[in-house]
Amino acid sequence: MGLYLRLLKYVKPYWIKLLFAMIFMSLVSASNGLTAFIVKPVLDKIFFEKNASMLFIIPFGIILLYIAKGICDYFQGYLMGYVGQRVVTDIRNILFRAVQRQPLSFFDKTPTGISISRVINDVNLIQNTVSDTLTAVLKDALTVIALVFVVFYRDWKLAIISFLILPFAIYPIVNFGRRLRKVSIKTQKSVARLTAFLHENITGQRIIKAFCMEPYEERRFEEENDNLFQTVMKRYRIRALSSPIMEALGGIAVAVIIWYGGNQVISGKSTPGNFFSFIAALLMLYEPIKRLNKENHNIQQGLAATQRVFEIIDREPEIKEKRDAIDLKNVQGDIEFVNVSFKYEDRYVLKNINLKIRKKEVVAIVGESGVGKTTLVNLIPRFYDVTEGSVKIDGIDIRDVKLKSLRENVAIVTQDVILFNDSIINNVTFGQEIDLERVKLAISMAHADEVVRKLPNGLHTNIGEKGVRLSGGEKQRIAIARAIYKNAPILILDEATSSLDSASELMVQKAIENLIRGRTTIIIAHRLSTIMGADRIVVLDKGKIVQEGDHQTLVEEEGPYKRLFELQYRKKHKKVISFEKALKNVEKT
Repeated sequence: MGLYLRLLKYVKPYWIKLLFAMIFMSLVSASNGLTAFIVKPVLDKIFFEKNASMLFIIPFGIILLYIAKGICDYFQGYLMGYVGQRVVTDIRNILFRAVQRQPLSFFDKTPTGISISRVINDVNLIQNTVSDTLTAVLKDALTVIALVFVVFYRDWKLAIISFLILPFAIYPIVNFGRRLRKVSIKTQKSVARLTAFLHENITGQRIIKAFCMEPYEERRFEEENDNLFQTVMKRYRIRALSSPIMEALGGIAVAVIIWYGGNQVISGKSTPGNFFSFIAALLMLYEPIKRLNKENHNIQQGLAATQRVFEIIDREPEIKEKRDAIDLKNVQGDIEFVNVSFKYEDRYVLKNINLKIRKKEVVAIVGESGVGKTTLVNLIPRFYDVTEGSVKIDGIDIRDVKLKSLRENVAIVTQDVILFNDSIINNVTFGQEIDLERVKLAISMAHADEVVRKLPNGLHTNIGEKGVRLSGGEKQRIAIARAIYKNAPILILDEATSSLDSASELMVQKAIENLIRGRTTIIIAHRLSTIMGADRIVVLDKGKIVQEGDHQTLVEEEGPYKRLFELQYRKKHKKVISFEKALKNVEKT
């Protein structure tokens, strides 16, 4: 009940429409009660007393009654639908905002498909609970009240006898509802897993086809799909069992009433019209009660979805902004890591990092895979918070500043370029005010003019999901144009050229030269050839800084950097020798 009441709080802004919907709903329910009520005058006045004048009055009254009922039914249906849809739209917006507030660690642990399932599938189930089911429950509940009034008005003794069976009818509603909610939670988890599988499968089609793994993926899908089938069938078993129980209880009640009421009519204590009016009201009462049982199943399913949605809405993000946080203004670009350690679950990724980066300095961070290079730079925009120590910009601890103002001063270009299913111009400006001249300048500085010129609609061409219509180098240059347009004083380049061919790398490298000009720049790179011109190179090993200096200094002293350099140079040297040998073999042949 607490969960449902919390859900109904979202109705509050639309209470006026809800009030009118309730009024029209009450009129519909009253008309149902009136329909049962007029059975007595129809039978007694027309069929038994043969009153000719009533033969015209009562049918005309019935026509007016049903016209009025239809009008009220339309307005209550529309208004309740409006309220329900607005509530669901609000909840979906709130849920999406809650997802957006979560730190990267949440997305690291939660498969994409599961998050999508909560926003789409779970909210759709809430939609049924708030709009359709709520309407049905209120209407049926009011109809039950109206018909109960008719039943007690016609024969209160007979009504009491018929309602003795009510506790037996309530038990299956409550018991089955509780079981159904548990099954519904399992069903939604199973749907979420299936959605996650589909997302992974569709985005990984290139690899699946390359390894001829279609049959394997089909078997995996069939297993997940079968698990969903088994879970859904549990729900159907519960729903299918509740209906026969309600039918049996209803049959017992009607049998007892016919026996008792028939004796009353035969003994002259009641009229046939009165008894049939009572029976009509009781039979009409049975249907909404049975529907309430059915709607309770839908409510439990919706509450299970509500529970999962509120888990995300109530989830407190690990990255929190202080109440007295300040705006980071006039950033110069000095960055300092003070005794920084970072632990992921139970394992330290970084340990006792002390590093000062001066404004407008270009610093490269190198090291083998898994030593914490990307983790280190992700601490600057607070994608993660330090476990120990602090990160400072211009001497201010970044935990003391507002997240928005912090991230507005940091631009990032990564190896895995993220472009959106939108136009070039919207990808470059990405939420900022569009200044066409600035866009053109950013495109030009990123050496992406040619990319834009060959597109059918230029800057307004939609580049598809993840920029699928562009090559790797072209996507990288658009990402650089986006960073140039942002014009942030701090720049992070995370393996920005590692996956490109030589021609594309040359173009991207030229764009990067324009990008880093006048900015504090941190470059992560595996290819040492791309960072030899950095002001300073920092070497990480096992989460610690082990070397620091420029390229010439580091290559002359024994250490990890020299080994990395020699390893890469030796590989290139071997390739040259192998190519020369191949040429000699060709000449001999």
